[in-house]
Order: sequence, then structure tokens, then C-alpha cells
Amino acid sequence: MRAAEQALIDGGTTVEALMQVAGRGAADWVWRVAGRHAVTVLCGPGNNGGDGYVIAQALHERGGSVAVIAATEPKTVAAQEARKLYRGEVLGPDAARLGEVLVDCLFGSGLTRPLEQAHAELLGRLAASHRHCIAVDLPSGVQSDTGALLNDGLPHFDLTIALGAWKFAHVLMPASATLGALKLVQIGVGVVDGAAGMLGKPKLAAPAADAHKYRRGLLAVVGGAMPGAAVLACRAAMGAGAGYVKLLGEGSPGPSTGSGRADSTHSPNPAQAEPVEANALPPDLVADTKPLGEALADARIDAILIGPGLGRDGSARVKLAGALGCPVPLVLDADALMLLTSVMLDARRTGTQAPLIATPHEGELAKLETAFGATGLGAKPDRALALARATGMIIVAKGPDTVIAAPDGRLTCAPRASSWLSTAGTGDVLAGTIASRLATGIDPFAAACEGVWIHAEAARLCPPAFTAAGLAAAIPLALGACL
Repeated sequence: MRAAEQALIDGGTTVEALMQVAGRGAADWVWRVAGRHAVTVLCGPGNNGGDGYVIAQALHERGGSVAVIAATEPKTVAAQEARKLYRGEVLGPDAARLGEVLVDCLFGSGLTRPLEQAHAELLGRLAASHRHCIAVDLPSGVQSDTGALLNDGLPHFDLTIALGAWKFAHVLMPASATLGALKLVQIGVGVVDGAAGMLGKPKLAAPAADAHKYRRGLLAVVGGAMPGAAVLACRAAMGAGAGYVKLLGEGSPGPSTGSGRADSTHSPNPAQAEPVEANALPPDLVADTKPLGEALADARIDAILIGPGLGRDGSARVKLAGALGCPVPLVLDADALMLLTSVMLDARRTGTQAPLIATPHEGELAKLETAFGATGLGAKPDRALALARATGMIIVAKGPDTVIAAPDGRLTCAPRASSWLSTAGTGDVLAGTIASRLATGIDPFAAACEGVWIHAEAARLCPPAFTAAGLAAAIPLALGACL
């Protein structure tokens, strides 16, 4: 952000002019919330406090009821100039002020140490005496690059207005949980090389008029000890764009009588395709029950997913080694991540440079860091990038603050998604969605990003307390939102 602002200044823009653009843009959002109800703007000594004076003046010009509480006098030149231009009321930090909306402009991004006790108490007192709280850029007491809360007992906000660009704290826990709704005010900054991106809605297209199932991509999902997880991944994959999804392996469940299909087209033993009543498959999912090595030899396979429900025994290790030996793009999830070793990865690299995507949750991320000598230090983006570079894999570090990192340094952060995703099986749905996008033949980093967005959109479309099966059923609707 500093580099982006400096580029504008080097081009002839002044700090004061940027402050006017940012403050007045933020004032538009404050006005939407407060209108003519009483607003209190808490201003600190720096440029974030200067933004507060601009906001207060803009509200004053509209006829709003606004007062500034100055925690201290402005200390930067731009903030001092904004203070001079404000024509409304300025109160001291001891003032008792009741109102509808508190606007926190005490400290914004760049804070690296806890708030002083007096400032923390002032912020807490004012938050308690106002019905709604709005943070400008970031709430005071939040570390912008890590999402850490630098003080205990910080207030929760109804709205956070980012200025110029998103910061990591807007998406990283624990800060993200305290921010409320997020809005971005553009101030004219341009792209900075190497900066992380915020995940946005992908733009997809329907299949070509002459498309067929193989041209759209064949995804193979390796089954294991707990077949339900692999079936969930398949259901999601079937709605996420791939033209053909197969569940592989002699351990895969078969179809129930009158439903489902077992693919024995290339099998010398038709008995392998006999229906099995237990763990019956959906009628539109193909199970290839030939030995896994034979099933994986199908040259039409465009991508493989292994891990959901795989298990961690010797049989699972053999299946993982077999999948890693295939020269096609591969998604590793769940048990596959717990079994993966550097020796396995080195063996794959000797045979193919086909891309790998790993989708670890926090525990699996820590296990991979140990296995591949990554330090595990720093915020989640730092950890994901370090692991991506150490392994050569694209890392989807999933959770309430998902980040996607590539070995070449690309980094994308996902906005906060529905907290109803915190239920069993939703990770299997995510893995299937990403793998399906990968099977369509697109860039693997793009496939990971698209899969994460579609997964979150499906959760948004679901009713509260949805199950993983309900989430998988919503994947086609979420895909449709991208067309």
C-alpha cells in the first residue's frame, strides 16, 4: 500500500489530495449507515485521524449531526491540514458522547504495537455508547499484515471501510471475525508487482457447441477406506465443470440395484462390475472397480483427486504412490496430505512435471511443514508461500481465512466465507470442486482459485446448517453465477 501511494505521489498527487479522496469516499458509506443520526468520529494523531476529519467535514456539509473526538492533536502535516478544513465540533478525549454511529479513525493500518491503555479505554467506552461501529481502513488495535489483535477486548464492528486496497487483516483470522461487512474505497492506486490479490468471481463460459464429455475433462477420484468422502468429492466435481467423473479403485462402492453404473469397459473380468448394495453410488456416477493401477492407466484421464476417505494404512500408501506416478495434474487432500513424504514427491518429479495442488487445513498444513522442512513461522500467507516453494505444489491453505499460494510467488486471499462451512465433509466438496476445474485443462493456480470461489458461493446459496451433501448439490448453481 505504501508503494502504491508513493507511486501516486511521485506522479504529482499530494498526500492531502489522497486524504480527501479516501475520506470522502468513506463518508459516503458512513452516510448510508447513519444519515442524519448522530455520528461520532474518533480521530488519532496520524493520517488515519486525518481521514476522520475529512469524513466529519463531508458529513457536516450534508447536514449530518457529527462531532469529532480528538484522542490527541494531529501530528502529520496532512492530518493537521484536514483538521483546519473541518468546520464542525471537536471534543476532547474526556467528553461523554452518545450517538448512533461511532467511526474509528484512531489508528489504521501500520500499527505494530498494542494501543496505549488510555486509547484502548477511550475506544471501548465510545463503542459501548454507540449503536453501530464503523472502522476506517482497519479497526484500531489490529495488525494489518497478520490479522493479529494487538489488544484484548477490542470492539466488534458492523462495517470496515478499506481505503485504496485490501490489507491482509481484512481476510485473516482473528481480525477478520471482528470487521463486519467489508467495503473498498478506490483512491486511484495501481497494481504493485508481487502484491497479493483478493479472490474475485471468476468469469467462465459454457462448453463449446461441439463439446463432448472427454473434451470437457475426465477426472478420476481415487476411493479408499471411507467411501462416503470420495463420493462427496465426486458429487461436487460433477457439478463444477468436468465432463466426466469416475470413482476409481477396487475399494470403491458399487451401484445399488437399478441405479449407478460400474465401468468395466476395459476390464477382462466383468464380475468386477457386479452391483453392490452397501454404500451405493448415485445413479449418475461411474465406479471403475478394476485394480487401481489398471484404472489409472486410462490415457483419457485429465486430472486425479486422491485423499478424501483414503485411509492411512499400507493400502492407502500404495494408492497414493500409484496416483503420484501418473503424469497428469493431481489434487492431494485429507489423508493423502498426511501420508505424503519428500521421497514420494521426489519420485514423482523424476517422472513428470505435471502440477500438484494440495488443500490442507491447519493440522495438515503443520504436518506438511514438518515433512518438507518449512519453518511454519509467520502469518498464514507467509506459511503457504514457504510451503509452496519448498514442495513445488500450489497450496490451498483452507479454513475461515483461505489463502492460495503458488511456488512462483503468486498469492491470492479469499474473502471470509459462510461460517456454516464448519461442518464435516465440506473439505471433500472443496477438493472435488478444485479437481473438477483442474480437469477442464486450465492453469492450475486458476483452477484452485476458481474452486475456492465456487465453493464459497455454493455455501452462500445454501440455507443455514447445510450439510456437505447439500453444499455439493449447490455447486452447479454457484458455477452458474460465473457464466
